[in-house]
Amino acid sequence: MKINPKAIRELFPIMDELINDEKLSYLDNAATSQKPYSVLKSIQDFYELSNANVHRGVHTLAERATTQYEEARAKVQRFIGANSTREVIFTRGTTTSLNWVATSLGEMVLEEHDEIVLSLMEHHANIVPWQQIAKRTGAKLRYIGLKNGKLDMEYAKSIINGKTKIVSITHISNVLGVINPIKELAKLAHDNGAYLVVDAAQSAPHMKIDVKELDCDFLAFSGHKMCAPTGIGVLWGREKLLEKMEPVEFGGEMIDFVYQDSSTWKELPWKFEAGTPNISGAIALGSAIDFLENIGMDNIHEYMQEIVRNALPKLQAIEGLTLYGNLEDERSAVFSFNLEGIHPHDVATAFDMEGIAVRAGHHCAQVLMRELDVPATVRASFYFYNLEWEIDHLIETILKTKEFFAHGTI
Repeated sequence: MKINPKAIRELFPIMDELINDEKLSYLDNAATSQKPYSVLKSIQDFYELSNANVHRGVHTLAERATTQYEEARAKVQRFIGANSTREVIFTRGTTTSLNWVATSLGEMVLEEHDEIVLSLMEHHANIVPWQQIAKRTGAKLRYIGLKNGKLDMEYAKSIINGKTKIVSITHISNVLGVINPIKELAKLAHDNGAYLVVDAAQSAPHMKIDVKELDCDFLAFSGHKMCAPTGIGVLWGREKLLEKMEPVEFGGEMIDFVYQDSSTWKELPWKFEAGTPNISGAIALGSAIDFLENIGMDNIHEYMQEIVRNALPKLQAIEGLTLYGNLEDERSAVFSFNLEGIHPHDVATAFDMEGIAVRAGHHCAQVLMRELDVPATVRASFYFYNLEWEIDHLIETILKTKEFFAHGTI
C-alpha cells in the first residue's frame, strides 16, 4: 500500500511555517523529525489529565500515569520485536543508551588487551563512550574501514576475532546513508564470542526493526527522530544480559531495599531507570509508534526508497557536486554533499533563505570526516512527509547557490 505524503504532511502543524517568506522545506530529519498533532496532543493530555509520578502512588492519577507509561513500554516491545517488556529500558535517547551499555557491559566483560570493534562511520555517541571504557579497562579500540563508500566487510572479518569482546555499529550512517549488514556482523561477532551493539537512531524511524531477526544483543534509538519529543529513547538488551549487568545510575525508582551499608535493586527493567522518568516523553513515544505503525513501517521504507530513486540521479547530475557514501546499493534518504569552492555553512545559509532547512558541519562524525578528507558536508535528509516538489526545490536552490557564489548574482 502506498502512503499519501500530502495527507500526512497536513498532520504536522509546523509544515505551515514560512521561512524567509518561503514555504518550509524541512530536510534536517537525520537531526530530528517534526511532530504530528497526535503526538503533541498526547503530551498535553498527560499534563492536563493524568499528571502524577509513576510506580509510587496508589491514588487514581498515579495509577493512570503508571498504566500509560507501561503501555508505552509495551508498544516499544512490539515495535522492535522484543520478547518481553523486561528488555525495554527508557533512557534520554541514543546517546544515553550507548553510554549505559558501554559502561555496564564494558565493566562486566572487558579486561586488559580485549578489543572493541567500531567503524569509521560512527556517530560520536558510538565512539566516545567506548573510548572511555577502554581507558578504564585497558581494552583496545579497532575500526572497520570503508571501501567504495560502505563498510569493508573483508577487513571486518580480519579484525573481529578471538580478542573481540564487543562490536558496536550503526545500522544506518547519519552521514553516508549507508545501511550496514547487521545480521552478517552479528554472526561474525557471535562466532567469535563477542556481543553486538546496534545504534538504530537512523533506522528505527525509517524501516521495520526486529531485534530477533537482526540477532543483535543490544539496540539503541531515540524518540525525537521518529516523531516523538526530545529527551526520550530506548535501550533494548537481551534479558539474560541485562539481568547480569549493573545499573549505571542509582537512587529513586530503581531501588528495592536500602540498608546503611548496601542496597538491592528492583527487577528489570526498572533497575536501570533511576529517578522520575520522562513520563510524558515515554507516553508520546508510544503515540508516535501508533502513528508510524498506522502508516506502516514497510510503507515508510518504500516511500523513502522512492525519494532516493528520484533525488539521487538529479544530485549526481550537478557539476561540481560531490556526494558521499555508496551510491549503488540500497540506502536511506540521507544525502551528504559538498559544492566545489563553497563552504558548507555558506550553502546551508543560502538554502535557509529559500526556506530549506539542512544541516552543515561534521554531523558528530569527525572520524568519518577525516576519512573523507573534508572538514564538513551539507546534509539533506528526508522523511515521509517530504514531497516531490521539495526534491526539485533542493536541486534548483543548489544551482542558484552555485550561480550566486560564481558570479555574485541569482
